[in-house]
Amino acid sequence: MDLGAVRTFVAVAEAGQFQKAAADLSISQQAVSKRVAALERALGVRLFTRAPRGAELTIDGQAFLPHARELLRVAERASASVRPGRRPLRVDVIASRVAPSALMRDFHRAHPEIDLDVVMLSDVDTAVAAIRSGAVDASFRAVAMPRRPLPEDIESVRVLDEPHQLLTGPAHALADARSVTLAELTGHRIWMPGLVPGTEWTAYYDDLAAEFGLTVEATGPNFGSDALLDTIADTPALATFTTARTRLVWPAGHDLRRIPVTDPTPVYPHSLLWHRDNPHPALAPPPPPPAPPAPPPDTPRTRTPDWVIPR
Repeated sequence: MDLGAVRTFVAVAEAGQFQKAAADLSISQQAVSKRVAALERALGVRLFTRAPRGAELTIDGQAFLPHARELLRVAERASASVRPGRRPLRVDVIASRVAPSALMRDFHRAHPEIDLDVVMLSDVDTAVAAIRSGAVDASFRAVAMPRRPLPEDIESVRVLDEPHQLLTGPAHALADARSVTLAELTGHRIWMPGLVPGTEWTAYYDDLAAEFGLTVEATGPNFGSDALLDTIADTPALATFTTARTRLVWPAGHDLRRIPVTDPTPVYPHSLLWHRDNPHPALAPPPPPPAPPAPPPDTPRTRTPDWVIPR
């Protein structure tokens, strides 16, 4: 159905005159008459009758009017959904308790004028496909995975290196340590049932375990963070890795310990991915950052996999 003819019909119905509707629409009266006539032919009914006071709706015109108005409202909503600066920015944050979710909360507080949709996708391949199809505007990921470079049309910028912590129960051998080195973790069982083959975080921990001789186990079903915390609290032989900005809440009786990992500190590299042709104004490229100053001699060493794109 021709929305221009529908809009003209509504204008005549509201104005009560073809001439006034023409003035309201900034077109000629002849154009108004032609549009209404075309709509009547398409519908197979008369919509108006001529009267001394102007144009009056027929019974069919009265029946069609509320639907015509709804058609125009739907058309406006459809247009607004993709209009630059109007549609929400859709961002994949992986999960609700991890650092990318916190980064987007910070972004929302700083830019409340930007409508935001937050989604959670499972792995980098799914995220990249969603970015390329337009299902999401951006995604937080560790890039690039070993032997799996990003497509050429996907841009990325490294936004956060997040330090690791060891999470233990009160009876674990390392529970009272103020910090632990990677060398001290050799021989301890680190249980991470959420590791899924093929994901970037599994590639990260496989790489870390191989380099430092760690025992990282992904055995058993993944019942979520609550079940993981229950098990860590009750099992002295198990610990797990978490990251500094991961939000964890547990019962007071668990007495869990978050212990910084050092020498070197493993950091998880979060990058923001988006399609280079995405027109959303919130994704306007930032100016290039200044070169970072040289770190002081006593800066703690950090470690990222050699497959991660440098900052």
